[in-house]
Amino acid sequence: MKKINNSFIKYTLLLSIVLFSLHTSAQEVEWISFKEASELAKTDASPKKIFIDIYTDWCGWCKKMDKDTFQNAEVAKYMSEHYYMVKLDGEGAEPIEYKGKTFKFVPSGRKGYHEFAAALMNGKMSYPTTVFLDEELNMLSPVPGYQKPVAFLQIAKYFGDNIHKKKDWKTYAAKSK
Repeated sequence: MKKINNSFIKYTLLLSIVLFSLHTSAQEVEWISFKEASELAKTDASPKKIFIDIYTDWCGWCKKMDKDTFQNAEVAKYMSEHYYMVKLDGEGAEPIEYKGKTFKFVPSGRKGYHEFAAALMNGKMSYPTTVFLDEELNMLSPVPGYQKPVAFLQIAKYFGDNIHKKKDWKTYAAKSK
């Protein structure tokens, strides 16, 4: 039997530690239901804002945004720290309670739509649409369309850091470039 070199063992151990730390430092977004997010907003001592990603299964841009934007390490870290992250199927069947009203699925056309998604998008059924709510579940803004990581993070920080309370979007966006 061949003896294993000590430097090989040290190198293997060091490589394992580095790979493990890289894996554990990569942050992923933890998606929860709207019900879970609204409960957390009510019960947490320091509640976060709520972010809602409205998507459909057939939406290619939704899938691209999942892959490019939400899996971006900087985006995932910021969003996880500042928001409860909700995925909402714009054609989902589960009823959703919001501000004393129950929103349901409405059969229409080939498939249908969810009333809550339609309400959040102000009736403009465009996917993906991202929606920002404050800590009291009041809508801050819907943002339609695919957003690249840098542009998305700029929007998320505008609401997440409460800049929207001090500056209008045009002033903030112009100074952020």
